[in-house]
Amino acid sequence: MSTLLEVKNLKKYFPVPSGTLHAVDDVTFTLDQGETLGIVGESGCGKSTLGKTILRLTNPTSGEVIYNGRNIAAISDKEFVALRPELQMIFQDPMSSLNPRMSVKEQIEEPLLIYKRYPDRAEREKKVLELMDTVGLARRYADMYPHELDGGRRQRIGIARGLSLEPKLIVCDEPVSALDVLIQAQILNLLMDLQQEKGLTYMFITHDLSVVKHISNNICVMYLGQIVEKCETSRLFSHTLHPYTKALLSAIPVPSLSKKRERIILKGELTSPINPKNCCRFAPRCIYATDECFGTAPELKDVGNGHMVACHRVAELNDLSEV
Repeated sequence: MSTLLEVKNLKKYFPVPSGTLHAVDDVTFTLDQGETLGIVGESGCGKSTLGKTILRLTNPTSGEVIYNGRNIAAISDKEFVALRPELQMIFQDPMSSLNPRMSVKEQIEEPLLIYKRYPDRAEREKKVLELMDTVGLARRYADMYPHELDGGRRQRIGIARGLSLEPKLIVCDEPVSALDVLIQAQILNLLMDLQQEKGLTYMFITHDLSVVKHISNNICVMYLGQIVEKCETSRLFSHTLHPYTKALLSAIPVPSLSKKRERIILKGELTSPINPKNCCRFAPRCIYATDECFGTAPELKDVGNGHMVACHRVAELNDLSEV
């Protein structure tokens, strides 16, 4: 499988009155063509900013974003415009990402008009209806407006817009978090079917590990702008190593009356992402933290079989022979 996206030491800082906010701090990973990489973490950990920085909706502070062998973080805006159709995003809130004054048909048609695809009006309208069919949106909704539809149908409009320019990489920024459970399953299955049919590559951002387990090949766990654990999805759930990831997993409800999972309650203060010290950012909430954790930032290291963990005590707290 060829590598479509390679992110190297990516950083995104924001100046604030009290210093510099490290939203994304030295993030590195690869994503193979046709696969899905899950990005998981609490709200405010920087996962959405990571997705927007990769797609240059906000410019990176430093680092490389290598797409198809080309560092798109270093090219000019004019050069990037030509690549934009290949790199699309599905946003978290479908209502706020759609224009309330445009009909469903006009919403889907807009990217085709901007990039001058299908100059003939009849061909363009045919393409719009085909896209509606592809995402399971009935043609009778073509002349309706976003406020007349439910959340699931609005999100299908967003997916149709994302597919309209035939992209290769789609960043899905919590595309099901605003939907109820039944509609979540429908949208996830739709995304997976589209991936298989069109060979799409996804970067799937979410705070819900049960959702990301369903759709992802690999998972990166983020904490305050940094990746603390990454590996294959099955390995993450069977051999969880980082204390923060273990706490996240313990919060997943178990659909059984006979089985119970021990809940790990995190205590302590969150480390400020503004001018952070050179230490483990999870240390103030970690019951296993030592002086080393408060004095030195751990490196993200491979502990075996491509399982990467950033923790000083990973070998001491886990049996790495099982990894």
